[in-house]
Amino acid sequence: MRAREAARMRARKVARLKLDEEMRPFRRAAADKNQTPGLLREVRKLLEISVKEIAEKAGLERSGIYDIEQRELEGRAVMNSLARQAEAMDCRVVYGIVPSGGRTFEELYTERLWARLLGTEVREEASGQ
Repeated sequence: MRAREAARMRARKVARLKLDEEMRPFRRAAADKNQTPGLLREVRKLLEISVKEIAEKAGLERSGIYDIEQRELEGRAVMNSLARQAEAMDCRVVYGIVPSGGRTFEELYTERLWARLLGTEVREEASGQ
């Protein structure tokens, strides 16, 4: 049983390190304080693609395209809508989740492990009840 647990821990560490490597560009992007709001609209304008063209390719009304862009600005965008409009512009949505503060998953895991070992989480849970 101990050997299986050790193997599982090693596999998870390898997976965290692999994910850290894959998410490196996202960590850099997350650190940028001037991220582009309204990315769909910005890309559409920079590529000089009309709303009519996107609507036709995406199988939507023009008002639907404006609605998707507005929801993105408001932080209410749905992934499949973003992907649908991006595809109509011959682009892709690339999605990533990264730990806050520029940390890696391995660093976040280590912090959480130490907190657990030191009983920090237990005290936080107890004080929160």
